[in-house]
Amino acid sequence: MNLSIDFYWAVYGVASLLFFLGLKGLSSPRTAVRGNFFAMLGMALAVIFTLLHPSVENYTWIIAGLLCGAVVGTMVALKIKMTSMPELVAALHSFVGLSAVLVAFGAYFIHSWDGELTRILMAETGIGSFIGAITFTGSVIAFGKLRGLLSGNPVTFCGQHLLNLILALAMLGFSVDFILFDHLWSFVILTAIAFLLGVTLIIPIGGADMPVVVSMLNSYSGWAAVATGFTLNNPLLILTGAFVGSSGAILSYIMCKAMNRSFFSVILGGFGGEGEESVASSAARKGVKSASVEDLAFMLENSSKVIVVPGYGMAVAQAQYAVKDLYDCLTARGIEVKFAVHPVAGRMPGHMNVLLAESEIPYDSVAELEDINSEFPSTDVAFVIGANDVVNPAAKTDKSSPLYGMPILDAYKAKHVFISKRSMRAGYAGVENELFFYDNAALVFGDAKETCQALVAALGGSG
Repeated sequence: MNLSIDFYWAVYGVASLLFFLGLKGLSSPRTAVRGNFFAMLGMALAVIFTLLHPSVENYTWIIAGLLCGAVVGTMVALKIKMTSMPELVAALHSFVGLSAVLVAFGAYFIHSWDGELTRILMAETGIGSFIGAITFTGSVIAFGKLRGLLSGNPVTFCGQHLLNLILALAMLGFSVDFILFDHLWSFVILTAIAFLLGVTLIIPIGGADMPVVVSMLNSYSGWAAVATGFTLNNPLLILTGAFVGSSGAILSYIMCKAMNRSFFSVILGGFGGEGEESVASSAARKGVKSASVEDLAFMLENSSKVIVVPGYGMAVAQAQYAVKDLYDCLTARGIEVKFAVHPVAGRMPGHMNVLLAESEIPYDSVAELEDINSEFPSTDVAFVIGANDVVNPAAKTDKSSPLYGMPILDAYKAKHVFISKRSMRAGYAGVENELFFYDNAALVFGDAKETCQALVAALGGSG
């Protein structure tokens, strides 16, 4: 099909607009479905008309790749659990990074053979390769931490930051040598250093900072796509990568602000890990009260306002549908129910919002931290489901706590606080939750899904 270059530019312009509308739609749960539709339509246009471009002469390997990707993607989509979404996102980022590295090397060899290798192209391939390599290994480490294959604790050692600086300077040095003198060995070495740097940058980052890491790697993958777009002379890939890179960077900033941490303090790492059972300290501190499902059901039934605080424990128990049943049960009795979502609840940005939307909890019942904190003092019951660090009063009261200064949901200000937990285990930051010991707080031990189902049964269903 012989189409003019102007026509391709017009189609790419429409696809870019659809991508922009997609990102804008994803900014709110109400418009997220529409945003996804716009993004998918834009991607379909981009792929179809790129395949129709005159420069594409052989479809054999392209079709084979598309079929393999479609099969694998379909299988993953059908089998993936919502609790596994954070590590899936990290895995997908790694694919983008590796693709950038492969494209960079492929472009280098092709243009070397045809004699069209320029310093500008070499700069593009060098930059694309090292950004892609850092993204790949960094995402693999993040995947391992989120999946539980690697420890969520920070891995630190003496001279770590100095090592990262030396690696970064060495990578830049070999990049300059490659661009100026066309030494293939410099290209290989700078890429190898970037692979190593991706590992050393992510291993010191602890579990509490993983939501920021996910959004940061999202940004890296976008800039890797930008570099690839320059290498392939594809303006749509450049623009799309810029959308992803900038939005990921903005989201990382928002996450850091929500945790009262600077971006550089996150990169330097050392915060948060896999909390251990606080048996000794819990035994030493008295006053922890436990409550039965019946106790909680009685308090809920006699409340006029309830705020539910979801956390990663809700995701692990896959309790979102049981929570929706509880919501229906309470609202049928005329009880006002709201959901308080912290920006870093879960293991990736928007994790709780996705789960609540999946169970069809009304959007107007879900509120962010800054909008709902003022309502806790007038709330009869705050029901915390699997959340920990984001409701820990130590962030406000204990200057020695690593959580100190992080904005939290003020659940402790409610008249009564019930926390659904499997055990006294600390949160992902590895810090004991002071809320457990408050006079107005009680723990309901057990699986979150089973607890919510038992609550519905105790309340007599939806009325």
